[in-house]
Amino acid sequence: MEAFVRFSNQTQGRERLFRATQYSCMLLSYVLENKRGREEVVMKLKHLETSMSSGRKLFRLGNMVHAVVAARQSNQLPELVPRFCLTVSNLNRALYFVCDMLLWVRSVGLLPNINKKKWRKRATKCYYYSLVMNLAEDLYELCRCMEQTARTEKDQEDLPPCGQRLRSFLSHLTGGLQPFLFLLCLTLRKHPPLLLDTLKNLCDLSSPLDRLGIYKTNQGVIGLCGIISSLVGILTIASPSLRLKH
Repeated sequence: MEAFVRFSNQTQGRERLFRATQYSCMLLSYVLENKRGREEVVMKLKHLETSMSSGRKLFRLGNMVHAVVAARQSNQLPELVPRFCLTVSNLNRALYFVCDMLLWVRSVGLLPNINKKKWRKRATKCYYYSLVMNLAEDLYELCRCMEQTARTEKDQEDLPPCGQRLRSFLSHLTGGLQPFLFLLCLTLRKHPPLLLDTLKNLCDLSSPLDRLGIYKTNQGVIGLCGIISSLVGILTIASPSLRLKH
């Protein structure tokens, strides 16, 4: 199992680097697209983006196995909400990789009769459902952590100076939301893994929302969100203490 974990982390680390490069090219090509004299640069960036996207396919099998193993592990969690959310999320993630692998098989000509449009939509839906379940679990963890923080923080005098400044700022910025926002900020500050996981899932959500037509955006936004998500993923792989534990 330890060998599999090491192999999985190495595979995910390389995939994240490919992903960060892909979305960086997407963002840069979007920024330079309407600028004169940049046509050749934009074409090269789009070519590199396509190459990085194709290169990521090499890691799909390892990611699919990792998703299946993660679903099996999450199904053994003691709490109902995390068990349900993470199991459904990992199963949808595994199905996403299956759909994506079929699309890759079609692209290399092994199964040319596969309906590309239909299977791409199925893959996007599976990815979308996986992210929604991840965010639902993040929300559950956030509520639980906020409750714990509220129990330990009795009054303003017990807070550190930075907490007092934050509360003072929010009291001028908001009205009735001030206590809630203060508790939210304090909780996220105390739980960096939860903050990073929520940020990553929110950024990842931009792509399927656009593809499914739920919330249309542009390649610049998707590229920026993809870069942020990839960097967070690389950070949590390099520093496991920042990875959200379940």
